[in-house]
Amino acid sequence: MAVPKRKTSKARRDKRRSNVWKLNAPALMRCPTCGEYKAPHKVCGNCGYYNGREVIKKEA
Repeated sequence: MAVPKRKTSKARRDKRRSNVWKLNAPALMRCPTCGEYKAPHKVCGNCGYYNGREVIKKEA
């Protein structure tokens, strides 16, 4: 049976067990006015609309 030659340190053990390195895909939704993808609860960068009204004036 295989036996470890050295004791695994707490830092190395915890680093292996951590899930910090896993990345999540960013949450995106379609803008209801222009259909471009945007972050939820943020002003659309393409048309400047948020919650059905124009917040930022964008030139077409």
